[in-house]
Amino acid sequence: MKLKTRLVVAFMTITLVPILLIYMVVTGLSNYQAKAFSKAYGLTETIDLFSGNSVQAFSRLTLRYQEKLTEELTAHPEEFEDPVYLEELNKELEKYYAYLIVRKSNDILYSGDEADGEDAEVIQQLPQYGSAEEMEEGGLYLDGDSQHLIKQMDFLYPDGTEGSLFLVSKVDDLLPEVKAMFQEMLISGIMILVIAGLVMAMWIYRSIIHPIGKLEEATKKIRDGNLDFSLEVEDEDEIGQLCQDFEEMRIRLKESTEEKVQYDKESKELISNISHDLKTPITAIKGYVEGIMDGVASSPEKLDKYIRTIYNKANDMDKLIDELTFYSKIDTNKIPYTFSKINVSQYFKDCVEEVGLDLEAQNIELGYFNYVDDDVYIIADAEQLKRVINNIISNSVKYLDKKKGIINIRIKDVGDFIEVGIEDNGRGIATRDLPNIFDRFYRTDASRNSQKGGSGIGLSIVKKIIEDHNGRIWATSKEGIGTEIHFVLRKYQEVIQDEQNTDN
Repeated sequence: MKLKTRLVVAFMTITLVPILLIYMVVTGLSNYQAKAFSKAYGLTETIDLFSGNSVQAFSRLTLRYQEKLTEELTAHPEEFEDPVYLEELNKELEKYYAYLIVRKSNDILYSGDEADGEDAEVIQQLPQYGSAEEMEEGGLYLDGDSQHLIKQMDFLYPDGTEGSLFLVSKVDDLLPEVKAMFQEMLISGIMILVIAGLVMAMWIYRSIIHPIGKLEEATKKIRDGNLDFSLEVEDEDEIGQLCQDFEEMRIRLKESTEEKVQYDKESKELISNISHDLKTPITAIKGYVEGIMDGVASSPEKLDKYIRTIYNKANDMDKLIDELTFYSKIDTNKIPYTFSKINVSQYFKDCVEEVGLDLEAQNIELGYFNYVDDDVYIIADAEQLKRVINNIISNSVKYLDKKKGIINIRIKDVGDFIEVGIEDNGRGIATRDLPNIFDRFYRTDASRNSQKGGSGIGLSIVKKIIEDHNGRIWATSKEGIGTEIHFVLRKYQEVIQDEQNTDN
């Protein structure tokens, strides 16, 4: 559920639902109390206590008692001079929230009101004998500092004196049942609002506050450098989407951090390898130069050998520095390529002749087998492709362990591609290591490779160049027998292009 929808639902729940519930409670309590009130006081009809018409309620309460007193006045008028009897009647009348006033002629024989001030005010306003017939059915309503409902019943005492009996109800206050009903309604309304508020608070906490809290906790973990956690996404609303985006950011940040750690590790390893590889030729150069300075190279032949060795070591250093420079261009993706149309047969023939001189000097046999026609061309960077050949052969030479080293180069025509295979009879590569030999700084045997030298990036450079030529490279090997590295490049289809131009 979207956050906007949640807010609408929350508004509806916190406003309309409590209003509806409160209305139902008020209606139910009002009907229940009205029926209970009528039943308790023996009323034949239901009174609407919630209407606020207290005069009607008080009038109905004393109606039956009024009928009873009328009968008593007719049958036993003499008893209404007895204070004890009148007190008993008044106590019974108090159950109906009224009191009794008895008047004989102009004298008040009895008043059941305990508030003297109000009693005097009411007595002064009592109607004269004979006014009962003029009163409305409900009685006489007296308005003043205190409102009263008066019902008058006239009669004659046994001695012929005029008498009046008054039922007085104080109507400026609510009935206790009505007060109780309002209290129950108030308590019920408060409970409904509290429960609705608690439900909404729990819902909002679960759907909004809780995920924000988890997001805050995740932010603190990232601030402290902890990326090894997972932020679970529970909902699909805006906050859930935010959590999902945050989780993706954490994953990318973790990957970036791991890549940086790996890069730093590789950089340190590269520096270590380069330092080792530079130290070896520098030490040799320094030794041979000192030999020349000390006169050890006494003959021209020996001097020529020393100088040639110094030159070769300087070339090794130059190649190493060149490899390091090229590696930095790979990292910044700024390898300079100059693509041109190259004849396959002629190009690889020249490469083999150039490489063959160095291999011959190292007593390594080089075999060249070309199975491609003379008119086959490719689009490639001649200089970078030569770097590929030299790096693969240099790597093969490094791990030749036979007395007579052999390296074979085979060029094959495979449909739309040419395949180049460079095979050696070295010690081979273990099956578990074979998929990783093109990774940067990967060494199948670190202890042995450190003695052989090399930066550990030669084959990774090869892979990068071949892939930039839209080619593919792989290796096969058998331990103790040798390794063969293959790569394929797409042929330049000049004939097909000419036919397409003719058709157009």
